[in-house]
Amino acid sequence: MSSGSGLHAVGAEAAVTLATAIEPDAAAKPGIRPPSKRSGGQRFLTDVIVQLGLSSREAVDAAIAQARSSGQTPEAVLLAQGLITPDGVAQALAERYGFDYVDLASFNVDMAAANLVSSQLAKRYDALPIAFVDDRTLLVAMSDPANVLAIDDIAILTGFEVRAAVATSDDLANVISRLSRLGDVVETAVDEEDQSRAAEILELHESADDAPVVKLVHQLVAQAVDAGASDLHIMPDADELRVRFRIDGVLSDVTSVPRRMAAGVVSRIKIMAELDISERRIPQDGRVGLAVDGHHIDLRVVSVPTVRGEGIVMRILDKDAVTLDLESLGMAPGELHRFERAYRQAYGAVLVTGPTGSGKSTTLYAALNDINSPEKNIITIEDPVEYEIAGITQIQVNPKAGLLFETGLRAMVRADPDIIMVGEIRDRETAKIAIEAALTGHLVLSTLHTNDAATSITRLIEMGVEPFLVASAIDCVVAQRLVRTLCQQCKRRVILPMATLLDYGYLTSVDIEGYEPVGCKHCGGTGYKGRTGIYEVMSVTAEIRTLALERRSADEMIDLAVKQGMRRLRDDGLEKVKQGRTSVSEVARVVNNAARADD
Repeated sequence: MSSGSGLHAVGAEAAVTLATAIEPDAAAKPGIRPPSKRSGGQRFLTDVIVQLGLSSREAVDAAIAQARSSGQTPEAVLLAQGLITPDGVAQALAERYGFDYVDLASFNVDMAAANLVSSQLAKRYDALPIAFVDDRTLLVAMSDPANVLAIDDIAILTGFEVRAAVATSDDLANVISRLSRLGDVVETAVDEEDQSRAAEILELHESADDAPVVKLVHQLVAQAVDAGASDLHIMPDADELRVRFRIDGVLSDVTSVPRRMAAGVVSRIKIMAELDISERRIPQDGRVGLAVDGHHIDLRVVSVPTVRGEGIVMRILDKDAVTLDLESLGMAPGELHRFERAYRQAYGAVLVTGPTGSGKSTTLYAALNDINSPEKNIITIEDPVEYEIAGITQIQVNPKAGLLFETGLRAMVRADPDIIMVGEIRDRETAKIAIEAALTGHLVLSTLHTNDAATSITRLIEMGVEPFLVASAIDCVVAQRLVRTLCQQCKRRVILPMATLLDYGYLTSVDIEGYEPVGCKHCGGTGYKGRTGIYEVMSVTAEIRTLALERRSADEMIDLAVKQGMRRLRDDGLEKVKQGRTSVSEVARVVNNAARADD
């Protein structure tokens, strides 16, 4: 990054030809900083460093003098002395020539663009395509945008016009290394008994697969796992495949795949999941096991035919990431005590309720893991079996073979179980068998889709189970949601006034101290990182049993349970706001959205 006139002259010419491709909304992309209107008029890079306030005039003049005697560039001297950062030099270089500056630490690199050049070429030129500007133009991050040879070679190799942006050499090296690693860490993992069959399938199709497509699919999966995503969506849009990750319960756009690669990407995923690649009219579902960075990942793959083409949704089950410790799930001591007291009983029913994706299964797995011992015969029936636990007999629902929840549950009751877990109570028959099992000496754990704890009791009665059976069998109901936790690196302390709390539905006579999200590179700019649970745990007391027998409303049960010490979901959320673990807006988002979904 010399301040010599030859380099500057070439850079200025490149800026004139490439700046015309800049779109008006370029500044809206996270990580992109466009040049100011005054750029291009300065003569020396050192002048720009001073004008941007990156270093003082005195320090720059001293560096210029030292550079003349040492044969270094002034900016190299400033770097060596710690008077400017590599980011500062890159920003000054971008400003000097009228280029965009891109912070690759916060910019979402489009892997479909990055895969257009090899990692060897990217390292040689210290340049990498990072996004598609439009159908004809690539955005290429470079440490030296005056390298017209690199620009020409990338343009010829990819068939796209090139729009250059400036990034630091270290950031480029990190991204290139990471993308290379993501492409290499994914290996097909299969059970030993299925190994030969899977090898034949892969060998059959490998020759027909386009290598860049295979690498792109592997990178998407590895990036999703690396980001902690629970789901990976690849859905067709107007002229591309839209790639989104669900991270901490929230979907966000990550990248896009050009339309010309769409068929190959979808077909490759279907081959991995052993789906029929010739069938595009009806949904299909399958599973695939992968080893990502040495640990096992299960993918539940669903193909989705849409009016714009076929899409893919993958649920990512990372067994190494699941928490099977109740104390780590966010349950307060009082709620945890009531829940533990219920599932440690010899018989009865314990229900966990909430919408899809609220962590119900994880809570039940944690409870089973706690009481799992050689003296107890624990049998589960699930759809699907998400996580395998040693010492527990787990049954997978198989509708094609006639193995449904009710048929499997009948067989389980005859298999001498001590503890039964039913993945979900969906119908009257399953509900009746589960309740009867709880009344005949078994501990039954299950999930249900209701908005709160008390509604679970009325829902079972509405399904057709007699009130006296429901009242006698159920000992505890846990309602739960998952809220995003604030990023510990950037959260900001605030005072929440009474008026604000009232807007969120909290009746209080005092202001409270809390925190709000800000956003930084550690959390991807969201202000949140990770999730925790909020809970309401209702012990079914004699008084609540009486209300159930009389078919009283859920609201009456809630009022009584609160008087007996139950804390509502909203109140548990507010307590976590006071602790600085989440924000009041996040609690309101999760609780209110779930309420609307259940109505």
